[in-house]
Amino acid sequence: MSSKPILHRDDPKAEPLVGNVKVTRDDWLNVAMDVLISDGVEQVKVLNLADRMAVSRSSFYWYFKSRQQLLDALLDRWQATNTAALIAQAEAPAETITAAVCNVHRCVVNTALFDTALDFAVRDWARRSGKVRRMLDQSDARRLAALRAMFARHGYEAVEAETRARVLYYMQIGYDLAQLNEPLATRLSLVPHYLYVFTGVEPRPEEIEEFSAYAKRCWEGGSSHEPA
Repeated sequence: MSSKPILHRDDPKAEPLVGNVKVTRDDWLNVAMDVLISDGVEQVKVLNLADRMAVSRSSFYWYFKSRQQLLDALLDRWQATNTAALIAQAEAPAETITAAVCNVHRCVVNTALFDTALDFAVRDWARRSGKVRRMLDQSDARRLAALRAMFARHGYEAVEAETRARVLYYMQIGYDLAQLNEPLATRLSLVPHYLYVFTGVEPRPEEIEEFSAYAKRCWEGGSSHEPA
């Protein structure tokens, strides 16, 4: 469901660029993000990005002092999207724990909320950078804390809340890493059983119906405009 970034100049909905400006700061960030996901951090180079956008690399320095500043901006965006979204979904109001887990799983089906490919790109980057490894560890800790608090709000004792949070979080990482490419219908048919495994509680039929409808809208619409 992912697509190549559209440059500002090629977007008919965007305001026209003025003067000698051919690309924006967001263009540099978006193309850098695309390269990070597809080719790894080693290929996020100023000349490489400039070639992809058919501009001179000198325009890069209108927006960034250095390549490192660009890399830092990529990490900031990752934190502000993926990590923030998962925490927000875990903290969203829910009448039952199964509804709460459905809120979290909106991150799984809506790439506008949580970009799994970006998360894996950052995890790969962390194998080569101690700084990124520390940021990733901090992010994982924040995500797990939010999931643990979610279970605790619904009456689970501390150890059980911790355990269920870990199962929910690490299972999803492994599930995505496996790249099963299973049909949506197959995945949705298992949702009630996953919810029971994660929570020990049978989900309500209306919760399954609501989540399934949300997932179908995301898949049919490419996830880009579906609200949380």
